[in-house]
Parts: sequence; C-alpha cells; structure tokens
Amino acid sequence: MHNARLVVAILTVVMTLLTVLPLSRNQRWWVRVWDFPRLQMAVLSLIFLLVELYLLPGGGPLAGFIVLLALGCTFYQSWWIFPYTGLAKVQVKKTPASEHSRIKIINCNVLMTNRKSGKLLEIIGKNQPDVIVLLETDRWWEQQMSPLDAEYPHSLKCPLDNLYGMHVYSRLPLFEAKVQYLVAEGIPSMHFRVELSGGEQVVMHCLHPMPPSPTEDDESTNRDGELIAVGHTAARASYPTIVTGDLNDVAWSRTTRLFMKISGLLDPRRGRGMFNTFHASYPFLRWPLDHVFHSKEFTLVDLKRLEPMGSDHFPIMVELALNPHAGSTQEKLEIEQGDIEEAREKMNNAGIKSRDVHQAEFC
Repeated sequence: MHNARLVVAILTVVMTLLTVLPLSRNQRWWVRVWDFPRLQMAVLSLIFLLVELYLLPGGGPLAGFIVLLALGCTFYQSWWIFPYTGLAKVQVKKTPASEHSRIKIINCNVLMTNRKSGKLLEIIGKNQPDVIVLLETDRWWEQQMSPLDAEYPHSLKCPLDNLYGMHVYSRLPLFEAKVQYLVAEGIPSMHFRVELSGGEQVVMHCLHPMPPSPTEDDESTNRDGELIAVGHTAARASYPTIVTGDLNDVAWSRTTRLFMKISGLLDPRRGRGMFNTFHASYPFLRWPLDHVFHSKEFTLVDLKRLEPMGSDHFPIMVELALNPHAGSTQEKLEIEQGDIEEAREKMNNAGIKSRDVHQAEFC
C-alpha cells in the first residue's frame, strides 16, 4: 500500500508540473507541447485522484495534499477542453440547408509519404465539396489529384517535398489568389477570394505552419506569429472570411484562443465536440489540429470528421451558409488589453506584421 501511494504521489506531482508549465509564455517546444494533450492529462489526473482517494485512509496530511493536487489538475485541464464538449454552449448556430449561398470545404493533411490517393479521391467524390484544401502535397500527390482538374477547374498549387506543400482545388471561381511565405522559406500559405453560387465573395486564408517539436521547429514563435498576423488581417476584412488548414496547434491552446479574440472569428466545434483529427492511428493520442474558423456572417450547415484515408490526419469537412442576419447574434470571444499586447509581442518575435498578409481584397 505504501509503495502504491508513493508511486501515485510522484506521478501526481509530475502531472502538476506539466500542467503549470504551459502557463509560461516560453515558446520552446518542450513547453508548448503540453498544450496539446489536455484531454489525456485530464483523464490521467482523474485516475490518479480516484486511486488516491481509495488509498487516502491513514495517509496523513501529505496524502490529502496530493489529492488536492490531482483534483486541481483535473479541474484545470477540464476547464480548457470544456468549450469543445457537448456540455458547452455552441458558438455557431446550426442552419438547415436553405436558399442561402453555401460553401462546403474539405481540409486534409494527406501525409506526403501516404500512397492511398485513391481513397482520398473516393472521399471527395462521395462528399462533393466546393473547395478542397490539401496539405503535405508534393509532385506525386499533384499528379494523383489530376482527376480533380475537370470538376475543380480553379486551383492554386504549390508542390513541395518538405512536408509543407499545399494545393487548393475549387469548383467556384478564385480571385486575387496568392501563395506567400510569411515567416519562413518553404512554408507556404495561400490567400484568395472565392465566389459563391449566389455571386457573393468570401476571403479564404489557408495555413500550415511548422509545429513546435524537436524535429521541426524548436519554438512556436513562427507558428504563433503567422496565426496572429492572419487574425489581424481577418479582423480588418470587408468580406466574409474563412481561415482553414492544419495549424499545428490545438483548438484550446492559449495561442488559438488569442487568434480567435484578435480575429473575431468563430469555431463551429465549440459546444459540439473536439473533432480530433490527429493522430488517426492512435485513438488515445488524438487532438484537434485541423481547423476551419469563420466570420460571423456564416452559420453552420454541417461539420464532420471524415473517414481515414491513410494519413496520420483525418480529413475534416465543414459546410457553411452565408447567413449574415442569423449570424449577427453569434458571440465571439471577448478581447482584453492584455490580449492586444500579447498579440503584438508574438508578431514582433516572429518578425511579421499583419500588413504582410495578402488580403485578397483589391482588384
């Protein structure tokens, strides 16, 4: 009994340290990585709590303190992920298919070394999106996706063999399209206007920044700066706006929350679920990395995580209705003065300004 209590106590202390570590603004990968597994950490903290309560009798004050640590970790981690559960209030209203102009988007990180291109084409054919955003695409993937060219005649292609290629295919016309390398060579983003069936135009920003990790980017500086700069651009937009891609950040992170505050964009997952898109092969190690954020003019028609297609990411599909009247009452996250200062600091650290981002608004 004593040994079991000691092991659980040590694990709880380690969990507490990992829980408080992301409170730091340190952008090193070994700090920021603990933003990701908050669901897993909440579950483990709850398990530790239950075991400690079982072992508690006769444990003395120290055992009571360990129980409080486990309880604190459980509640704190749960607080971050709560908005992405069905218990929370939805942020985006649901709209039945109607006369409003709609846009259906599939976003998919294909995994460059994946060779199941036929499965992806099958998924696209079944769901019939208007716009397809593919990430990690190289020349091989571009060739394999060539059957899309007939039905999706408008495209923007940037094949790369460094895991950061990007392709956009659209059956709707694109305007003012541009590929940019905002924070690093070889890390593209795409910006354009798309014209809906009713003639309305929408600005889209497609992103895939590098994640903070020991094998890719030692810090989250560039990722955070790019995301915040695009957020500033979205906030100034005179068109309805969508930001999508594999942001290599989870929906509940401090940076993504800051992006939502700065941009004023909404997340249709809030109040509906996590829609975890990574890692497709490990059910216990999953979190939401692939995103579609949008301005208040849109309401939600449909949101789905699609079936696996050989990648380490699931595709995600979102269908939005351009419905400014119904959308006007949707509530964005409130911004505070400290958020503005933090956003400025993140862009300065990355050496990027919001005016660097192509607005896709000027003919």
